[in-house]
Amino acid sequence: MSWASWTTAGVYTGRGGVLTDEAGVLTGDVTVHTTFADREARVAVQYSGASDWFTMSGSPVPCDSEEESRDLHDAVVAAVREGKGATVPTLPTAPPL
Repeated sequence: MSWASWTTAGVYTGRGGVLTDEAGVLTGDVTVHTTFADREARVAVQYSGASDWFTMSGSPVPCDSEEESRDLHDAVVAAVREGKGATVPTLPTAPPL
């Protein structure tokens, strides 16, 4: 079993913020956390420095590898910075070999 996680603090949301399942839209300074295990990535966000985590809408998502989940984390951070009610983006998939 492979497991990994990434956390990026101090991410300022773009206008319209980031959409969560539990709290609706968060805006301002947030922390983004992605956990990869069992071929799945789970994304959570919190106001930086707070204790409560919220599921980012669109999470969890299937991920085939740790590398893919890292790419997803980077794409999530970019989406949060863009705002517009950001949800977990879909990564392009490579065609089968």
